[in-house]
Amino acid sequence: MDRLSYYASKNIPFLFVIDYKKENVFAKPLAELQNIYFKVPSFCNYTLPPKRYPKILKKEPISFAKYHKAFTYVQEEIKNGNTYLLNLTFPTKIATDSTLLEIFYATKAKFKLYFQDSFICFSPERFVKIEDNCISTYPMKGTIDANLPNAKQKILSNIKEMAEHTMVVDLLRNDLNMVAKNVRVKRFRYVDKIRAGDKELLQVSSEIEGKLEPHWQKHLGEIFDALLPAGSITGTPKISTCHIIEKAEQYARGFYTGVFGYFDGKSLDSAVMIRFIEKSPGGLVYKSGGGITIDSDVEAEYKELLDKIYLPL
Repeated sequence: MDRLSYYASKNIPFLFVIDYKKENVFAKPLAELQNIYFKVPSFCNYTLPPKRYPKILKKEPISFAKYHKAFTYVQEEIKNGNTYLLNLTFPTKIATDSTLLEIFYATKAKFKLYFQDSFICFSPERFVKIEDNCISTYPMKGTIDANLPNAKQKILSNIKEMAEHTMVVDLLRNDLNMVAKNVRVKRFRYVDKIRAGDKELLQVSSEIEGKLEPHWQKHLGEIFDALLPAGSITGTPKISTCHIIEKAEQYARGFYTGVFGYFDGKSLDSAVMIRFIEKSPGGLVYKSGGGITIDSDVEAEYKELLDKIYLPL
């Protein structure tokens, strides 16, 4: 994490990539990046080649029986009061007709990263943004097919989705309080439209902001160390929930659900690494998941895990 503080304090533009457990931290100046391409809303370091339209040809997800076992364990921990919200994820082997780089170029997202032919992500979820001395975070929880009748009203009035979103907002507000002052929820449960493969979805988000001390650049590594892992992909309370995730998932998330970001010399923008494909010894793996609460239905959650295995073209 020290390299984040060093480059930021020197006003050097750089990219950083941090894995889920904060065990692997990559940070390099923009001029030194090799075989790494990325996009944030304000900047990208590549030009697009002619458009291709990659396809996922095959999916080999975890069986429903195995998912049900993990789900049941999480529900027991919720009933015991050890977690109230837990983001349960699993890897799915996939086959495609394209390379990682071709998929990276073709997919659409606010935040994209191609990392040395090892993994790609095309994430719709901003983590934190820092402009001047203001830090903001944007938790996303709750999606619905935009073409359903009264879709916006349905997602905003759904009790389970409301509870899940409120818990994540409360968690991230508490997280920001560790690094900032005057923390407040600026916008609560606003709706954006996003593309998900051949579907249009409504996505529910909130915006939380706070004020950092002057010269926050010197402490950027400490700020991210305090905030990670991101609450939207762990759950609450964070420490005990992370222990339960380890037992329930029984696989290494790696860089999936970590964060990547870009500091341009003055401001910073970053994303949670979801919508994630990586190379493994057995081929390509797509990692996905969703939030589990006491009101979750196992069949609906399993379907959500599968529905999130898509390419936003």
